[in-house]
Amino acid sequence: MTTTPPPTCQFALTPEQRAWSARLRGLGADRLAPLAAQGEPGRVNRGLLRELGALGLLARAVPAEPPWPPVGALELCLLRESLAYSCPEAETALALQGLGAGPVADAGTAAQRTRWLPAAAAGRAVAAFALSEPGAGSDAAALALRAEPDGVGRGGSDGAGGSGGWRLTGTKTWISNAPWADFYTVFARTGEATTGEATGSRGVTAFLVPADRPGLAGEPLDMLAPHALGTLTFDAVRVTRSDLLGEPGEGFGVAMRTLNLFRPSVGAFAIGMAQAALDASLAHADRRRAFGGALRDLQSVSHQLAEMATRTEAARLLVYAAACAYDSGGGGGGGGGGGGGDLARRAAMAKLLATETAQYVVDAAVQIHGAAALQRGHLLEHLYREVRAPRIYDGASEVQRSLIAKELYKESRREPPAHEARERAAAKAEVPRP
Repeated sequence: MTTTPPPTCQFALTPEQRAWSARLRGLGADRLAPLAAQGEPGRVNRGLLRELGALGLLARAVPAEPPWPPVGALELCLLRESLAYSCPEAETALALQGLGAGPVADAGTAAQRTRWLPAAAAGRAVAAFALSEPGAGSDAAALALRAEPDGVGRGGSDGAGGSGGWRLTGTKTWISNAPWADFYTVFARTGEATTGEATGSRGVTAFLVPADRPGLAGEPLDMLAPHALGTLTFDAVRVTRSDLLGEPGEGFGVAMRTLNLFRPSVGAFAIGMAQAALDASLAHADRRRAFGGALRDLQSVSHQLAEMATRTEAARLLVYAAACAYDSGGGGGGGGGGGGGDLARRAAMAKLLATETAQYVVDAAVQIHGAAALQRGHLLEHLYREVRAPRIYDGASEVQRSLIAKELYKESRREPPAHEARERAAAKAEVPRP
């Protein structure tokens, strides 16, 4: 089965895009990396966020002012890839800010957008996307955080909430920027589970929860790569209709639209790190002397470098194609991105191939460098820790494969294989012998 790419799909960057990417790499190395080095590992680096805002980079991931134009998927990919090359910490800070604010841009009211998006785009307010739970990581539809109706009408089972809104009770974990964020986009289960209305992806509602709400607390987590992640506990945290992001029961769609936008750019993040590892390996193989010559003269090394470069470029093209499809509304989602199985499949393919490729490339780069790459503070030691997480977050590789297969099966049922169509046509055209 083949899918015709949208007519706007790009397979080579324009000179302007290449120049912008080069400028971003320079900003990452010269302006952002020094600030990243000053931050406390595993904590939100507000100084770095403010600089990303001052440079206008956060505004490319978070709409900063009315009419709140949608974020471009390809632009987001170029931004994340370029920053990941020279300063992965800055890339991560930008991506987490965009992901946390994404549901507000997608489904927020005018008041919510005005209150939070300009501050997030400037780096003054820290955003967090609160979806994962102890029992619902890759299986996002298995959410257990309860949004129980509060006040008059609390016995209703339609998820509409009582006169006092809802009370959030439960736990979220692996939440980026927690517990230091200023606001959280939280996904909780509304309605009565016993009615069958709040099972799976149905009955999930999105809320905007400021960090100062009574009953909301959190603890940081110590991770392999020192990112700001934590656990949140909700002890009857009160939310009202003014805190809704969209309508009750529509939260899963809000979450998936946000993830569909950001999923290809997770691949771009990985490709940026892969390119950094490849370039470091090329330089090392050129200057390192071994067995009477340069390391690059060994066929085993040169072939390894060729394989690393080929896989990186293939993954990069798939990421760009997925982003272009999103921007052009490919797959029936409408202009400017949206839903549609084709978009979801492309995004899943891009994330899967790019993150798995980056893991391979960084590991191969460590092997080429030898023991020096294992020393604390070496570029590749840093990349080796950074590159592992993207294969898990925003949907693990296994989940991406399942999603891809599901969409392939759907399409095969809609469009029978070509050989079956030819056989049926031939059978109809066959003239019986006398």
